[in-house]
Amino acid sequence: QSNAPSPHTLRAALKWPRLARPWLPDLLVPGDGKMRPFARSTLLVCCLLLLALPVVISAAETEKSPRQTISLDGIWEVAEGGLKSPPETFDRQVPVPGLLDMATPAFTEVGPRLKNDIQNPPADPRREAFWYRRTFDLPENLPEVARLKVHKAMFGTAVWLNGNFLGEHMPCFTPGWFDVRKAIKPGRNEVVIRVGASRHQLLRSQPDGFDFEKVRYIPGIYDSVELILAGTPFINNVQVAPDLETNEAEVVLTMTGSKPSPVLLEVREKKSQKLVARKEVAGKYWGPLVGTRVEIPNCHRWSPEDPFLYELTVRTAGDEHKTRFGMRQFKFVDRRAMLNGQPYYLRGNNITIHRFFEDAACGNLPWNKEWVRKLHRQIKSMNWNSLRYCIGFPPEFWYEIADEEGILIQDEFPIWYAKDTPKELSVDQIVGEYTEWMQERWNHPCVVIWDAQNETVTPKTGEALQRVRGLDFSNRPWDNGWSPALMPNDMKESHPYFFYKHDRRLPELPNLVKNGVAPVAPDADTGKFATIINEYDWLWLNRDGSPTTLSKPVYEKLLGKNSTVEQRRLALARYTATLTEYWRGHRQCAGVMQFVALGYARPDGQTCDYFLDVAKLEPEPNFAREVSQAFAPLGLMLNLFREDAKAGASEEISAVVINDLDDDRQTPVVLRLLHEGKTEELGRQSVQVSGLGTATAKFSITWPKTPGKVTLEAEIRGADGRPVHSRRDIEVR
Repeated sequence: QSNAPSPHTLRAALKWPRLARPWLPDLLVPGDGKMRPFARSTLLVCCLLLLALPVVISAAETEKSPRQTISLDGIWEVAEGGLKSPPETFDRQVPVPGLLDMATPAFTEVGPRLKNDIQNPPADPRREAFWYRRTFDLPENLPEVARLKVHKAMFGTAVWLNGNFLGEHMPCFTPGWFDVRKAIKPGRNEVVIRVGASRHQLLRSQPDGFDFEKVRYIPGIYDSVELILAGTPFINNVQVAPDLETNEAEVVLTMTGSKPSPVLLEVREKKSQKLVARKEVAGKYWGPLVGTRVEIPNCHRWSPEDPFLYELTVRTAGDEHKTRFGMRQFKFVDRRAMLNGQPYYLRGNNITIHRFFEDAACGNLPWNKEWVRKLHRQIKSMNWNSLRYCIGFPPEFWYEIADEEGILIQDEFPIWYAKDTPKELSVDQIVGEYTEWMQERWNHPCVVIWDAQNETVTPKTGEALQRVRGLDFSNRPWDNGWSPALMPNDMKESHPYFFYKHDRRLPELPNLVKNGVAPVAPDADTGKFATIINEYDWLWLNRDGSPTTLSKPVYEKLLGKNSTVEQRRLALARYTATLTEYWRGHRQCAGVMQFVALGYARPDGQTCDYFLDVAKLEPEPNFAREVSQAFAPLGLMLNLFREDAKAGASEEISAVVINDLDDDRQTPVVLRLLHEGKTEELGRQSVQVSGLGTATAKFSITWPKTPGKVTLEAEIRGADGRPVHSRRDIEVR
């Protein structure tokens, strides 16, 4: 049964009798070629089925797939030891996917705090490796193809099946594929996987996930493990590249196997399973690479506002592969992002999942799908439409959730060495890992930017990305960190940490002018390339409200050495909102993404996220209120960056309405003064703002005659009808 053509391909099989050869011998007595007793009746039934062929083909949609994917996720046995041979006993258990500090009973000092050295990664003094083991059962009739996929594991993966060594996959951030066909057997099978205990076990020629801020590198199989059983031709990979101009999807397949076979493609709406398109590629044997185009009439486009998904099923005589995709195109034109042919501004944040792995509150949260979905929905509630998955990839299902919830992802490969890149780091190794990364990720509509590295000055990533760029038929743009952008469709990342200089004050903000044009990030390229600001401020607070090691001197300058938790939290919220409004309001950047939405909290940490309780995803209220309004699609910026005013003085104040929406909007702008527990309206004016544009309202005001602290507040009604505010805290002198 596993080798017989599926009903989907019976019609094509009539044209190609040779397709019957893999299953025709089952009708014969071995050795003499005589028909088995049941053969005649079997052939008679086949003939009757052929008469009813239309019914068979229509019913094929409910038939079992010729590919069987067996999840090996769950509880595995685990033990520690050396690299050369497995331990004699496996005395602990650990979840897969997960990390080894989740084992029970617990190991001592998994991922111990060691010197965080780029050039010479120190070894774990207690062990060289961890060994995983589990068993699984298989039926009698095994198919022609059996592959084990270890989605992601640290640090280096080696696999044995039934005592047979199957090979190694050293990269930590891309899938390891292992051919297990010769080693599997009907009945009980035993798989053993070894991972290195630390970065010390990796080759110096490969990226190792070094992060200046991490103190623990915790090993483990942190993504799923699957066994894939199928016939041939086996479908190794499917790439879907949407073409919105023609309402088509370009489909490129890579396959293995010498058996001739037609290829059937079906496109359905993912949610409703309504059939949208069907195409059969037939007429000759297709080799290892097949390309075709499938028309999708009146295609429904994917966007963060409408994350509509399709599902493609590709079937050969012996295999079936399903993948999801969205009809979505993304590029940069004239230094602006274009989504589905229309200008689109990115508003977002960052997630540093590998930093969160070492957080005391991490536990199993990154593998809890309900928690991860809630996290992404909270991202959307903050008026963020984009994320950078930064300095380390999350499990693959995170991308599926981003697809479904509608979040644009700048997908950053974990290379961060600043100016100290290891000399052994190999361009060929990077090319191989970039290739595996792209093959795993290129059908996700959420992934719109390939990010080659973070804040690293090296020619190696540029050379590598140029060698793999052509593999992506969607032609996504690339970000090359602190190294040069290379093609017109690429972008530059900018990290204008305003408070990096601890004594800076807001009046200096408007002075960040380059080449006489409107204010822009000081490290941005105002020439050929689009700029995304995806880090800024330098105002982090730990979850308990204490400053981090980087922000402590900033708060001492801003608030004095005896500031309270509430003062710091309000200052963080107001200053972050002000900087956000500034970068958005001057329209010099294609996107603005604050840093960081999910990270770690440590007494000796450098950065932190904005949660009070990360398990409950409870945000700090001041930050959630002020910053979400600063990112509102129909937003507002008080064009005032002083922190004091002269008592009784009169002046003109302007407020800029920022419209990230396609359509024109009219909105009243109200200016108020909050002081001494009272609210005084200073003016009201209606403005018309064009789609994707800005408009300015101007007010003449007089400051109070009595010195003291006041808050100036501008208000509009946002796109959802709720109020949006821009606030400045002013000392009247």
